[in-house]
Amino acid sequence: MADAQTQTVTIDGTEYNVAELSENAQNQVVNLRVTDQEITRLSQQLAIYQTARTAYARALSEELPKQEH
Repeated sequence: MADAQTQTVTIDGTEYNVAELSENAQNQVVNLRVTDQEITRLSQQLAIYQTARTAYARALSEELPKQEH
């Protein structure tokens, strides 16, 4: 991980040196980063579950009696 004094964050198109922000602002940056990581993790989990659901639906379809028309 980069040294805290060289870490930057871009908010609304403006880049800020995190070390120069207030303690409260630095805490909010940490909160945003943790939240972004969790969103990424949950998105990956959702993709896994959607893939599994598709496979289960396909397996079910193969097990259903064939309809004659």
